[in-house]
Amino acid sequence: MSDQVQPLPLLDSLRAGTSAPPAASAPPRLVKMRSVGIGEGSTVRISVAAGIAILALWWLIAQTGWVPHLFLPTPSEVIHVAQGIWEDGYANATLTEHVGASLLRILTAGVIAVSLGIPVGLLMGLNRWVKGVLDTPIEFYWPLPPLAYLPLMIIWLGIGEASKITLLTLAMFAPVVLSAQAGGRSLPLERVNAALSLGATRWQLLVEIVLPSALPEILTGIRIALGVGWSTLVAAELIAANRGIGYMIMSASHFLATDAVFVGIALIATCAFAFSYGMRLLERALVPWKGKN
Repeated sequence: MSDQVQPLPLLDSLRAGTSAPPAASAPPRLVKMRSVGIGEGSTVRISVAAGIAILALWWLIAQTGWVPHLFLPTPSEVIHVAQGIWEDGYANATLTEHVGASLLRILTAGVIAVSLGIPVGLLMGLNRWVKGVLDTPIEFYWPLPPLAYLPLMIIWLGIGEASKITLLTLAMFAPVVLSAQAGGRSLPLERVNAALSLGATRWQLLVEIVLPSALPEILTGIRIALGVGWSTLVAAELIAANRGIGYMIMSASHFLATDAVFVGIALIATCAFAFSYGMRLLERALVPWKGKN
């Protein structure tokens, strides 16, 4: 066997005056970042399964008689009472009138809280004098439960709609202000300097830089405020009301109608979930970049 080194195929092709076929380039490898937290999968199935499990546990406890039906009615009894309220109404009003009265109060208070809370919060986030003046009263009353200043609303504003809407507005105002303030304070200084170097006016700076940057926090604060508003609704409708879901719940509790109380609670939960889901859709439309950078 000869020890002569065999020429490489590439050298042979060059010597022959031909070029070798280029090697096929391997496709680039994409590195996927590892997810942090709950991941990218949907949680709808988990939530549905958890809801079914809670309903099954409720039915099991009520059906076996571990808790008397006076305190814990079965789901079928609650559904039967809900059908009766839908057909015949409750406490001298139809179900539509009760729900409509509560929605009107929540929406009115929400519009007032948002229209006042966003500019006040942005000013607190951008101006230390405004923050120094308004921070103390807002932080003072924000932790108080609405029932604590409910008597003041009755003394100052009477027992009409003004006291109910004012109570709901105060409950919803603070979350909007604090979220707008946090959004204004988190504004990157580079964006402000870039806008000023391009000749932006104060109004353009506020509308095109400050507000879009603070919008994710503002929308989150509005979602929290709506939840606080629905939780305050029962307290607000204690003030000499004759319509509303909260009034229906309190009226049913006086007669130990636990099944009707469950219907009222379900109505409030459904309305609150609808509002929260609507805010999530609004967040996806207005701030699609939230949570992606």
